Amino acid sequence: MKRNSPVYLMTFCSVAIAANIVLGIITSLLKLPFYLDTLGTILTAVLIGPFPGAVVGALTNVITGFIYSMRDIPFALVSIAVALITGFIAKKFKFNVITAIITGLILSVVAPLIGTPIGIALYGGLTGTVSDVLVMALKNAGASLFTASFVTKIGNNLIDKVGTCLIAYLLIISLPAGMKSTLKGYSAKIQ
Repeated sequence: MKRNSPVYLMTFCSVAIAANIVLGIITSLLKLPFYLDTLGTILTAVLIGPFPGAVVGALTNVITGFIYSMRDIPFALVSIAVALITGFIAKKFKFNVITAIITGLILSVVAPLIGTPIGIALYGGLTGTVSDVLVMALKNAGASLFTASFVTKIGNNLIDKVGTCLIAYLLIISLPAGMKSTLKGYSAKIQ
């Protein structure tokens, strides 16, 4: 397959979507308090651009919605925001360890700001993980459902988004230079 063909780009994006889905399902099945379901989205946003990353993120949620739970589809808004923020940061700054950490910290607040109202509407603010204990404790202590769920999700997202951005950085630096160059070339054509 020629590296400059659209098939190469579609293959990369398909693998990114598959990675999101597989990691999301595994962490969900294991009831882990983090997600890892945006790794492919972040990789795409950094390597190709914010808009292709947004497409990867949105398609991940739509596909997961059809094969796993229809309730995942509204969370596409979170995935799109993750891609746009990460992609625009990567366009403006070199995506290194510091940028990855800062991006992860920003996403740790933005993702729950968007996801918490969706989670409350669909799941009553609970996620089915051990973090629900904290949500219920905060709620019983007098916090609103939004506050209890949001505070807990920030904790989860600190681990998830900073960790995912760092994993993405490590994967990017380990990619062959030719592959990175080809993907950056798509970025120039798409933007």
